[in-house]
Amino acid sequence: MKNKAANRILDLQYFGEFGGVNPSISDSSTYTFLSAKTMFDTFEGNTEGCYLYSRHSSPSNLYLGEALAALEGTEAANVYASGMGAITSVLLQLCASEDHIVSSRTIYGGTYAFFKNFISKFNVDCSFVDITDIEKVRASIRPNTKMIYCEAVSNPLLEVADLKALAALAKEHQIPLVVDNTFSPLTIAPTTLGADVVIHSLTKFINGSSDCVAGAVCASTDFCLALKDVNNGAGMLLGSTLDSLRAASILKNLRTLHIRIKKHSENALYLAENFEKDGLRVVYPGLTSHSGHAIMKDQYVSEYGYGGIMTIDVGDLSKANALMELMQKNNLGYLAVSLGFYKTLFSAPGSSTSSEISEEEQRAMGLTDGLIRFSIGLDNDIKRTYESMKACMISLGILK
Repeated sequence: MKNKAANRILDLQYFGEFGGVNPSISDSSTYTFLSAKTMFDTFEGNTEGCYLYSRHSSPSNLYLGEALAALEGTEAANVYASGMGAITSVLLQLCASEDHIVSSRTIYGGTYAFFKNFISKFNVDCSFVDITDIEKVRASIRPNTKMIYCEAVSNPLLEVADLKALAALAKEHQIPLVVDNTFSPLTIAPTTLGADVVIHSLTKFINGSSDCVAGAVCASTDFCLALKDVNNGAGMLLGSTLDSLRAASILKNLRTLHIRIKKHSENALYLAENFEKDGLRVVYPGLTSHSGHAIMKDQYVSEYGYGGIMTIDVGDLSKANALMELMQKNNLGYLAVSLGFYKTLFSAPGSSTSSEISEEEQRAMGLTDGLIRFSIGLDNDIKRTYESMKACMISLGILK
């Protein structure tokens, strides 16, 4: 599949206030009006190009939103103070009391906790299903279902959603397909496969420097405006707006995303292939052994590869912890949550980013104690990295 997202981002050109090659940062919380009527019209959403209050929008956030819309090929995009800010805004905009959603069972732990524990307070129900089984998804849809939610590549099990099939099913029932594309920016283009709303945690690959927390919703102009409506917009009323300084910083980093994603994918594929040859239990969408490899190959954008995330199961938590500690000691990466950093990050998701999911449910979905999630970095000499990681595994008896 071809995608021109990187070209669309590159073609966006902004001049700063004094002709700078980067747009000027709007460091204001509120904006002045020349007439009282213009202020009133802006409150009503009837003006174009006017700014009201930074919780509603700002020039810096608008620039980043335009670039993210170009990334995902949508009409518009809103930016938020976190990925969870984006996710919660979308759900609360689409759902009301007595409504229902269908979600993948393997999703980020914070999203899982919000869907399972928090929205029940408002009498919104969620069915968690194996998103790779379309018939199970179909059977879970009810008359009051308001959306299908999934991650394009799931966290942390790396299940690959068949977005074409899910989009067709959503269209059949006239409900939106909402896709979290945090693990696979550029690698997968959900809107070209039929998704209605695309969510990102900008904290991860898109920003790429692990120095901020941010999120985005990429969708139609109407939906993005609805989220910002002063009377009933979830994004506006929940107050999860991104700071202008952070928006400007992320926009700069976004310009190199296409280069970074290619290298993340190249390095991850090399490690996955070699560790699988060594006899380890490796999960990576680029391996033919991956259950979703054929679907991934059908819908990925080949020039960006299969992504920068892989998992290795070393058997139990004690071995996983020992390996991660040794790799960090040997300067092979950081024992840390999150992903998309220039340096490799690794964690045991069952006791960290997926700890909100009960142990019983973790076992049911195949999340084992010994599973390590790797966000592979931008190492220049990946063979050297592989040999050093392998030496750590040999010293701990994980490999012979």
